[in-house]
Amino acid sequence: MTEKSQVADIDRSIYDIRDAEHDAYRMEAGLTPAIVEKLSKEKNDPAWMEQFRLESLQIYNNMRVPDWGPSLDGLDIDHIATYVRPNTKMQNNWENVPQDIKDTFERLGIPQAERKSLAGVGAQYDSELVYHNVRAEVAAQGVVYTDMESALHGEYADMQAIVCCGQMTLGRANELHPLH
Repeated sequence: MTEKSQVADIDRSIYDIRDAEHDAYRMEAGLTPAIVEKLSKEKNDPAWMEQFRLESLQIYNNMRVPDWGPSLDGLDIDHIATYVRPNTKMQNNWENVPQDIKDTFERLGIPQAERKSLAGVGAQYDSELVYHNVRAEVAAQGVVYTDMESALHGEYADMQAIVCCGQMTLGRANELHPLH
């Protein structure tokens, strides 16, 4: 197999799929302070996380769209639902993930990637983690691997506040970076 080094070389057909929508919740389209505040309330964010999200949005709104890579001229964030919760809860056993979601990941090759992974994997579908598994030998070494929502409300909440509020700086490279 030859390495693909140009965007034009990549066969995008495996990514250009659309499944029927069976989401549990879909935020209205767009990305505004009101939508960010609604998202924070939906996720029961602590106040500092809501503020962090709002500051990230402000940076996003004041930055230029990146001029490297493929053209983003057609990107219209006002017509994109930026938060969609799938109709399932996070699972730690792949067999318990709903079949339609498993089919999507199979088409993308995710289960094969996990089998080759050294530490485990988390699989996101729409806006939420639907599968999470860390190998026992890695967890036994003290490695913590969890989704953001669990980290904000679980035993690592204080650590998360320190990382997000103190050590993490919001990116300034391009418009899309602060949204990660």
